[in-house]
Amino acid sequence: MKRLSIMLLALTTLLLSGCNEKNRKETAPESTPVATTLSREEIKALSFDQLFKEITPKEIPGDVFTLVSEDFSVITGGTPELYNTMVASWGGWGTLFNKPAAWCFLRSSRYTLELIRKDLTYTVSFFDDEYKGDILAFGAKSGRDSEKMKETKLTAVQTPAGSMSYKEAKIIIACKLVEVTTVSPDDFLTEEGRTFVTDAYAETKAYHKIVFGEITNVWVKK
Repeated sequence: MKRLSIMLLALTTLLLSGCNEKNRKETAPESTPVATTLSREEIKALSFDQLFKEITPKEIPGDVFTLVSEDFSVITGGTPELYNTMVASWGGWGTLFNKPAAWCFLRSSRYTLELIRKDLTYTVSFFDDEYKGDILAFGAKSGRDSEKMKETKLTAVQTPAGSMSYKEAKIIIACKLVEVTTVSPDDFLTEEGRTFVTDAYAETKAYHKIVFGEITNVWVKK
């Protein structure tokens, strides 16, 4: 009888302990999430190394179709002394000459392309939706005959590779120019392609260029 009483007492104690622990878990306040979004002022104050980490081309987050055609991206050529940025919406990346490479489809008259050909390096940078207005402003006028690079609210920064980009970017791909080739209507096997390059030629009197670059570095926001 004494042994049975001890066993019942022990069982009751365990049950009460379990209930108390459950109640503590249910009533314990949830931990406050740590804020990870930086304000524009905070981004401007931080260095490149504080904002970005380097990854390999294979580790580029997201899919290329969303990044290129839906997210907001820009191409930047030049040096800290003279650089220019344009809006990008056609392009991609893969392998060329057994090296990671990127390509883009540009008008021959682009001032950014002129700087890329001069310095042989450039960046392709991707941004979150909140920077849509800043990005679209780059496409409103040419940097050749305007002050658009001084008017932007984005913060220009020189990457460790020496090329130019922006602190507000979420992904920066640095490239070394490999080839610039001129398209021809005869090269296109679809009516859509032939019509596009022909109509563009009628405006600028020059055919589009396909620009190939070796991917030398990739950085993403920490």
